[in-house]
Amino acid sequence: MRGAVKLLIGLGVIAGLLAGADRLAVGVAEDEAADKLVSSGRMSARPNVSIEGFPFLTQAVSGEFDGVRLTGDGVTVSDGHEHVALRSFEARLSGVAVSDSYRSATVRSGSGSGLVSYPDVSKLIAGNGLLGLQYAGPGRVKSSVPGGAIEGRLHSEGNSIIVDDLRLTGTATLLKGALADRLKPQKFTLTSLPAGLSLASATPRDDGLLLDFTGKDLKLIG
Repeated sequence: MRGAVKLLIGLGVIAGLLAGADRLAVGVAEDEAADKLVSSGRMSARPNVSIEGFPFLTQAVSGEFDGVRLTGDGVTVSDGHEHVALRSFEARLSGVAVSDSYRSATVRSGSGSGLVSYPDVSKLIAGNGLLGLQYAGPGRVKSSVPGGAIEGRLHSEGNSIIVDDLRLTGTATLLKGALADRLKPQKFTLTSLPAGLSLASATPRDDGLLLDFTGKDLKLIG
């Protein structure tokens, strides 16, 4: 009986040591992966990387991880000229296959999201006078002008974000001729997106423009 107790205690200690070694290894791997994502150009800023699933070491030996989660507030998107910050960026990557020493990594599928402030959206819509953008209801944004606002529909096509169906509200309708140039559809295309993902949708919200991302068969590193 005493021998069985000692055996159980010994097994428990070994299991604890293995679990501790597994968590230590995953921490090192997460830090290295974060650095590689920045140096590869797939991320504009160092993200927090969480490798999901247990045990990590079994996945590491196989060279494929069930899931990897990326988060961060310093990540940016760009139209090739302006770089603007994504708040509350988060992405989940599934089927992440890596080579030795994380020199390369591919992703079977991924999805994510992040929030762009309206002042930053205004930066991306260059030269059209739609400054100080605000939320104007589901699917719509507006820009204040004397006597009212210019209001329009915001949506996405591929990696492009479009503001169209523009019209004047309030007494600003009397200035339609003077503001005709501002009522033309506006468009900008995001050329730099995090983790190699593509834009799935752009949704106006009260607190900013929510960008949703998606992708399949992505080259993450290398």
